[in-house]
Formats: sequence, C-alpha cells, structure tokens
Amino acid sequence: MKLLLFSDLHSDFRTATKLVELSNSVDVVVGAGDFCVARRRLKKIIALLSSITKPTVLVPGNSESNEELLQACRSWKSARVLHGNRATIAEIPFFGIGGGIPVTPFGSWSYDFSEDEAYDLLRDCPSGGVLVSHSPPAGALDVSSDGRSLGSQAVRETILIKKPNLVVCGHIHGSAGQIDRIGETTVINAGPQGIIWEL
Repeated sequence: MKLLLFSDLHSDFRTATKLVELSNSVDVVVGAGDFCVARRRLKKIIALLSSITKPTVLVPGNSESNEELLQACRSWKSARVLHGNRATIAEIPFFGIGGGIPVTPFGSWSYDFSEDEAYDLLRDCPSGGVLVSHSPPAGALDVSSDGRSLGSQAVRETILIKKPNLVVCGHIHGSAGQIDRIGETTVINAGPQGIIWEL
C-alpha cells in the first residue's frame, strides 16, 4: 500500500494543490493535522483538499478541533476524521489522535490535551497498523527550534506497547520531513510538502 503523508499545511493553498496532484499516485492519503491557522479558513483549505478521491485519513491538529474538522469534511466522501477511534482500509487499521499533547502555551484557540486525556483517547489503539497523531512521541522528531523536547509521553508509551508499523505525526515544524524509529516502529513527522511511503 502506497501512502501520501502530510501535516501542518496551515492554509498553504499552493502546497495543498500539489498534494491533491500527488494523491493520484497513491492508495491512501494521511493528513496529521493543522490544516488551517488558529481556527481560521479551515473550510477553504478542506474544500481544496476534498478533491482527493483516494481513501483519506485525517486527524485534527491543535489549529482546529475535532468538531470543526468533522463539520468541514461533511461532504468529502473519501475522508475519515479520526480522534480516539479507528478506520480499517484494505485490512489495515488506522487509529487517530489529534490536538496538541501535552497542552501548548498558545492559549484558548489551541485544541490541546493533557497527557492523562491522551492516555484515555489512545486506550483503544490497536496493535500493528498505522497510528496518526498530530503530536509526535516524546524523544522522536519532537525537538523545538529552541532545543526542547515537546513530544507526548502518552503517544510514546502507546507506540512501545501497541507496536504500530507506522506513526505519522507533525506539530513540531523543526522536525518536518524527518524519519525516526522507536523499536520496530517507523515514525514520520510528515510536514506540509508530503512524503510518499510504501507500507
């Protein structure tokens, strides 16, 4: 299965247009959150992306809530929004968790969760498959521009226990486009330009 992975578009319409074109060459598209900027212009960027006809898995970032993303994607027939739940595509389970984890310093507009809340949301994550998390796991692809590790312990522990084949994340822009491993699991901070990955 060939995947197109991306995150953190932040209303970049030119890059979104390129992703729509790239989607024609893959089987499944995965968007790991932050489609808009601080809750603004979400419907416009999703309207552009919704011309993707391949099965698409999306999670909310911290720039849009789950409810806002579900609403924006209502007419996008090939898309599934995941947040604490799963979808199966070609017998492969995809599980999603969105938002900033742990809570960010950005204030009330940011869609964030504590580590305790994240453990609860990740409770039903299946073994194997693909975990899509807006926030990266602690210690992998999570270093900010000022050198701090800002990833989630809950996401990291879920990876160690459930051993997904692939984790797709974003959120920390300084690690965009990079690949790491936790045990046998490949972790990709997808970034806005898109990465094609063979699963």
